[in-house]
Amino acid sequence: MPPIRIGILGAARIAPAAIVRPARHSEEAEVVAVAARDPQRAAAFASKHGIARVVPGYQQPVDDPDIDAVYNPLPNGLHGKWTLAALAAGKHVLCEKPFTANATEAAVVAEAARRAGVVVMEAFHYRYHPVFGRVLQLIEDGSIGDVERLETWLCFPLPFRRDIRWQIDLAGGAAMDTGCYTIHMVRHMAGAEPEVTAARAKLRSPQVDRAMEIDMRFADGRTARAICSMWSSHVLRVGLRVTGDAGQVRVLNPTSPQAYHRIVVKGKGKRRVEHSTRRPTYSFQLDAFSSAVLRGVPPMTGPADAIANMTVLDAAYRAAGLEVREPTP
Repeated sequence: MPPIRIGILGAARIAPAAIVRPARHSEEAEVVAVAARDPQRAAAFASKHGIARVVPGYQQPVDDPDIDAVYNPLPNGLHGKWTLAALAAGKHVLCEKPFTANATEAAVVAEAARRAGVVVMEAFHYRYHPVFGRVLQLIEDGSIGDVERLETWLCFPLPFRRDIRWQIDLAGGAAMDTGCYTIHMVRHMAGAEPEVTAARAKLRSPQVDRAMEIDMRFADGRTARAICSMWSSHVLRVGLRVTGDAGQVRVLNPTSPQAYHRIVVKGKGKRRVEHSTRRPTYSFQLDAFSSAVLRGVPPMTGPADAIANMTVLDAAYRAAGLEVREPTP
């Protein structure tokens, strides 16, 4: 099959790692164009990363018949708008997390994807890496007994006040940027949907959270906590812990294990440390996207999963006394 021709919407900082470099090592996908509102920025990006075409604005690559799929790394509040535009043009979409501004918008996008009959995949790249797969295996094979408690945390400093992730009109906030990961990990480790029982937020500005702790529980009695931050005393903290009645699994850096990671398994009075491949999460993600487009393999982070994740995220904002994010007009 010919490779999937991908256009990037916006010269985003995440794009080189998330799509450009993985595509260089793929026989099934290639980046053929980059679009941006600032032509000079797009041209500089294309020159630096060896992309053949620069396209003005976002609508042109969406309508271009020589582009099969778009990668959407735009600000959170624009994810839904431009994913819908791509779907209307019959394009497949790899959309950065969070999928949309809220669960209602996610449902609209999911229905549009169903009608269009194309692939839409949320870019939770960690989910496709063997490190997370190993965590699920350890849970499922009884290595730690029956799971009682799930904990996740993703904290890093973002001191730049003008960063788009701090802007309420672009659906910003720590829970949107890092909390979507921690919630997603909890849901996928549990294999079930939680109820948010409490959430506590620290604010950077009115309605914009710089940190949040989210408590959850499941129908079978399991409990969970997700901690996320872009500015708090947890300066840099990335990991997960699963506690069972016969042991525990803890992972350092499950979201970017290519940089460094460690899986620690405790049970039956023993402790062992495991490591997995250093191949980037984004390469596994592109493999999954290509398989979905070319061979019809359902992605693990499709529209239904996105609706469920956004539902929990919305509930966390409400529990913290904050407004649910809204799409950017």
